[in-house]
Amino acid sequence: MLINLSNHPVSKWSDEQLSAAQTQFGEVVDLPFPTVDPQADEVAISALADDYVSRVVVLSDNHSISVHLMGEMTLTFSLVSRLQKRNIPCVASTTQRIVNELADGGKEVKFQFVRFRNYLQL
Repeated sequence: MLINLSNHPVSKWSDEQLSAAQTQFGEVVDLPFPTVDPQADEVAISALADDYVSRVVVLSDNHSISVHLMGEMTLTFSLVSRLQKRNIPCVASTTQRIVNELADGGKEVKFQFVRFRNYLQL
């Protein structure tokens, strides 16, 4: 099972990403990544990380799981560290960034899924 802890629900994933996830991990379930207050201090981030680790454990229901983690960097780091201590693998999705320069000076950016990459365990 893959728990998708990100701001990108599975319903919005490309067919390629969903197929890769199902092939590699099996069932995919969403756990929306929380909004992180930019004024939050390290104590608040730590508490939020503890809360979300508990949510992941409940969702796992004793299944073999991996967690797809993409979000605010300090919370992501805290979550990866805590989950890895519990021997729960964490992955990120990699994408190809495709930029189209518009005539009005704006940009159109698309992200094309490439693969899932493991967070290295330190």
